[in-house]
Amino acid sequence: MALTDPRRFLTSLFEAAVVAADPYAAIRAHLPARPKGRTIVVGAGKAASQMAAAFERLWDGPIEGAVVARHGPVEKCERIKVLQSAHPVPDEAGLVASSALLDLVKGLTADDLVVALISGGGSALLPAPPNGLTLDDEMAVNKALLASGAPISAMNVVRKHVSRIKGGRLALAAAPARVVSLVVSDVPGDNPAFVASGPTVSDLSSLEEAREIVSRYAMALPERVMAHLSADAARAPSPDDAAFAGNEVHVIASASVSLEAAAARARESGIEAMILSDAIEGEARDIGRMHAALAREVALRGRPFSKPVVLLSGGETTVTISKDYGKGGRNSEFLLSLALDIDGVAGIDALAADTDGIDGSEDNAGAFADGASVARMRAAGVDPRAHLARHDAWSAFSASGDLFVPGPTGTNVNDFRAMLVR
Repeated sequence: MALTDPRRFLTSLFEAAVVAADPYAAIRAHLPARPKGRTIVVGAGKAASQMAAAFERLWDGPIEGAVVARHGPVEKCERIKVLQSAHPVPDEAGLVASSALLDLVKGLTADDLVVALISGGGSALLPAPPNGLTLDDEMAVNKALLASGAPISAMNVVRKHVSRIKGGRLALAAAPARVVSLVVSDVPGDNPAFVASGPTVSDLSSLEEAREIVSRYAMALPERVMAHLSADAARAPSPDDAAFAGNEVHVIASASVSLEAAAARARESGIEAMILSDAIEGEARDIGRMHAALAREVALRGRPFSKPVVLLSGGETTVTISKDYGKGGRNSEFLLSLALDIDGVAGIDALAADTDGIDGSEDNAGAFADGASVARMRAAGVDPRAHLARHDAWSAFSASGDLFVPGPTGTNVNDFRAMLVR
């Protein structure tokens, strides 16, 4: 199949990666012990409803709570409320949802248990501006972060200092109850404090670091936000705070596990697989060129790997948005850059997709590319370089018929990239 139907083969690798991040299997392996008191479930992220439904099926005892998913189809739950808000830019529904989670953890005792189901996307889904700031301010922060080109870890250092719920504050509000966080990681390096900006997980990143990031990436933030970041009250709680003692944090699914599953699927098909990294960051178009150079080296010179081989990578690239931009996301932009650099080279097929099933602004997870993609675009009247320049990769791949549209997957362990060199 790999050599005769490359796209079907690449799709099978993506599916293996998604299955490896299935919330049910991951949660089953990390169920906490039942408490003497109440069990409260809270959570947020692109996989929130799927995680909540899985927890309901697995938990042998009474539960109550709520999780926040993005607008759109969600998994049905019987005992856990599924609230919805906007992603990637926060909305009023997110304010209501954040308040609901904070209310759920008020007044708990040391006999109670809070289970936090956290996945990527929760930063936008849980707007909770501090006193003196508004939703418009938090929306402006989010837009500035998304346009800055900063890596996700840096973005979330800023977010946790402009919030009443992020940076461990939700867990702080739950004290003295024990908090067990089950995290589906979508961040390079799998630091759980950076997933959804860590509503139940604090870390040592400081207010001073947040200020430096704003300066380094020349983020245009509202004056009220800058004033807030200048005040010591913006400082997020330290992981050394006694309120966090006894809490547990488990990363239950990650890009690393998913890439290993994809590699195993490839080898079952008789194709050697090499994992380049599960934590690649950087400008999407630059990372695309790097991947293209490696694929060309294998295709044309048989080094550093022998053909046939599939090269896998994960992580989260970024796109620094200009004023004039079109449709797409970081995976589509990565792949358009790659397509331009493998133009005319036979024997290379690639897939880049977001494991949550949605890449950026449209309904595709990503796209396919091969040595003839650019020719197909030009035959359809599309200038791929012009589309790359204005961040309009979706339109280019739509014209060439190369979009990958699996639909929402119910999990999120970040970007999945596979290059088959035949």
